[in-house]
Amino acid sequence: MILPPYSLGLGDRFGRQGRAQLAAVVAARDVGVDLAPVWNKSHREHAITGTQPAAVRAEADAAVAALGWTGPYFVDADHVTLGTVDPFIPACDYFTLDVADFVGRPASAAEIEAFVARYGHFARERKIPGMDQVPGDVDVAAIAGRYLLAARQAGAIYRHIASLRGAGNFITEVSMDETASPQTPVELFFILAALAEEQVPLQAIAPRFVGRFNKGIDYRGDLASFQEHFRACLGVIAFAVQELDLPATLKLSVHSGSDKFSLYGPMARILREHRAGVHLKTAGTTWLEEVAGLALAGGEALRLVQEIYARAYQRIEELSAPYAAVLEIDRSQLPYPDVVERWSGEEYAAALRHDEGAAAYNPHFRQLLHVAFKVAAEMGPVYLQALDAHADLIGPLVTENLLERHIRPLFLQP
Repeated sequence: MILPPYSLGLGDRFGRQGRAQLAAVVAARDVGVDLAPVWNKSHREHAITGTQPAAVRAEADAAVAALGWTGPYFVDADHVTLGTVDPFIPACDYFTLDVADFVGRPASAAEIEAFVARYGHFARERKIPGMDQVPGDVDVAAIAGRYLLAARQAGAIYRHIASLRGAGNFITEVSMDETASPQTPVELFFILAALAEEQVPLQAIAPRFVGRFNKGIDYRGDLASFQEHFRACLGVIAFAVQELDLPATLKLSVHSGSDKFSLYGPMARILREHRAGVHLKTAGTTWLEEVAGLALAGGEALRLVQEIYARAYQRIEELSAPYAAVLEIDRSQLPYPDVVERWSGEEYAAALRHDEGAAAYNPHFRQLLHVAFKVAAEMGPVYLQALDAHADLIGPLVTENLLERHIRPLFLQP
């Protein structure tokens, strides 16, 4: 099974927007860009919304049938571990292996020493892209001490899936983006070397890049530093494919946290320079378009999303805790619920929708609502019925957001 050069991860918290999401991919195809849609949902999201992986498969299949899509498409078991992967195996054909919990836990001294003996010569004999200075054996040992056990765990998860699905019948991605610090290009090479030893047929890898990838808002950090890091990581991918016999389809996966608009133009230029593919994974951007659409619908739908915000405001610590590393919410910048209760639907949507040129846009309000889908999930049928009742309004917002704000600037750059 092969992942095409360009692919787009489509998060859909409540499984109602599959057709609207695919419509954006169809529109991109119609103007000459082939994207493989990948519907992704994590164990945590399933637990919060009370769904099962089979529901994501059903949503994807239904969207494909409704729109007559004939290209490849996938269902991603997002951020799975050995302890959470089993329920995903029947329904998914893309597995994002999350080994972040094993980063920094050292392998045995003997394993580290053996790894240095096998791969230390690369640093002395070949220039790894992005390498500022030649690392010695001590440096390679430090990298192995930090990442070797994580690579071993990725191998264990891969072999478990392969034993049940069969090798070659799914796409494998490894995620290390939810770690405390970014991986350097040199670290990325040795991570790939360790994964190659585990014989993981890796087609995508998600490192943590420099800067902050906060949920639901634009990139925070030095743009020049990101471009340098991204370019070097692409160089490492090409180098590792050649040197380590990894799949030629291997590419970077960017777990955006949604809406990293300022990065898309630079990424597009660098990808063209390297003639490289990329997997862009979006997440809560679709859920937030649902909320905006309900606000614009007015009436009971507006009151529903005002209530979602009021409850989220009271539970900010609880809702933020699982995402603490990727949120920067200044509580003093959040409107009081009684203020939001007096807003019109247009005012609510203007504060929420990601337009940094708009005076009403509030990134703190947006970030809180990004993690507040748990509140909507607790409303059960009330929220889902609202989505169904206003599908004609919400669907075009979802399509336009993906096409105009994500696909076009990254994949349709002239």
